[in-house]
Amino acid sequence: MTEHLTQDLLEMRDGVRQHARDFGLDFFEVSFELLDYDQLNMVAAYGGFPTRYPHWKFGMEFEELQKTYSYGLSKIYELVINNDPCYAYLMKCNNLVDQKLVMAHVYAHSDFFKNNYWFSCTNRKMMDEIANHAVRIRRYIERHGQREVEEFIDCCLSLENLIDAHSPYSQSQRKKPEEEKQAEKDLLQPTRLKAKSYMESFINPPGFMEEERQRIQQRLEEMRKFPETPQRDILLFLMENAQLERWQRDVLSIIREESYYFAPQGMTKIMNEGWASYWHSKIMTEKSCTTEEIIDYADHHSATMATQPGALNPYKLGIELFRDIEDRWNKGKFGSEWEDCDDAARKYSWDKQLGGGRQKIFEVRKIYNDVTFIDEFLTPEFAEKQKLFAYTYNKQTQEYVIETRDFTAVKERLLFSLANFGQPYIYVDDGNYKNRGELYLIHRNDGFSLRPDHMRDTMENLFKVWQRPVHLETVMEKRRKVLTFNGSKHEERIVK
Repeated sequence: MTEHLTQDLLEMRDGVRQHARDFGLDFFEVSFELLDYDQLNMVAAYGGFPTRYPHWKFGMEFEELQKTYSYGLSKIYELVINNDPCYAYLMKCNNLVDQKLVMAHVYAHSDFFKNNYWFSCTNRKMMDEIANHAVRIRRYIERHGQREVEEFIDCCLSLENLIDAHSPYSQSQRKKPEEEKQAEKDLLQPTRLKAKSYMESFINPPGFMEEERQRIQQRLEEMRKFPETPQRDILLFLMENAQLERWQRDVLSIIREESYYFAPQGMTKIMNEGWASYWHSKIMTEKSCTTEEIIDYADHHSATMATQPGALNPYKLGIELFRDIEDRWNKGKFGSEWEDCDDAARKYSWDKQLGGGRQKIFEVRKIYNDVTFIDEFLTPEFAEKQKLFAYTYNKQTQEYVIETRDFTAVKERLLFSLANFGQPYIYVDDGNYKNRGELYLIHRNDGFSLRPDHMRDTMENLFKVWQRPVHLETVMEKRRKVLTFNGSKHEERIVK
């Protein structure tokens, strides 16, 4: 059972909320609840939602969270849900300084959820929708048995990343221009021989012309690719074309809907945490902290910002990049004049006193995601100041070592790790391969090498959903290969 806030926490919440508004944050109303660590771990295992469909993976995640907390390896300070209103959870055992910090952090997250473009297509009533998903799946379990439903969910969850995260922001299907439609109609018309009017029925008999038209249409259908263009949203393709029972199609639609809901969080992890960290720092140090609390706050804030060697801390990178953007736009460190300047001393003391930094970071918060954020605003000066580098594994010493500090290489490596959540691009190229109803997928040669064990497991699960052989074209060992799973064994062949 959750508990409502105490009077002290209510007063603290009201103060933090007013400070956030004074700084210009525009957020959904936030509903805070108090939980003990068992309850908070349970909610965290459910992805932040108090009710989810029954599945073993949630229990596994709960056990992992319990152990890491018990061993002192990690601790959840806050949990906030992209919803209107936002729901946020506080841990009972946190001291008042931590609760105040978490509240400030949560209000900034809520501002980001509400105003960032990449969250604009998400369901703002997902708390209710997730509960509805749980009810529907429980009904299927009652009708079809837990084992059958759970095994199908296992298959769907192994495929949940096979979506097109950018499709909600663009028209997925292009309407055919009128000239294309007319050309298609013309192709369906059989060739008519010239004949006098009184000979028309003999030279071009209606029955023969209709048979010819049907033959042409059949040939066009066979030639037409299915799908017409490679489709990245493989879950949608399976929903629309796989031979599934009604309950299976609904379960697949639930997994897909939840994948699209969580996708923007993966696309904006650095920005979102950086924005929340920036504002909790501002609110705590300039408005909310008392002199007795500032040391505790600094200790806990620094622990959150700490970066392990060779690791990327999204909180640290995000907050420092937002601070750098604010500083640059306050001092005018952008544009052709700044970029053309090759005097290090002049650049160091550069200050045009423009004062546009605060406005700029609000603009950045509104329209960017992690990839565009890093691509646009990561500069050589920032990389040098933050001591960024790319590392690699040395097989001889069996250690990770610094590979390069070159700015271009570091930036490319970072962008590469963020593109498509660091996962390969897979497309449906043909849903009727060799006219046998088989599924042909293509792995785009984007530098990601597929792990053989993951690849085999995924193809087996695709087979369970598609119920026909599955082919995957990819590059392995510098050779283009097609891997096939026919339901009983895996095969591979080299293609030129």
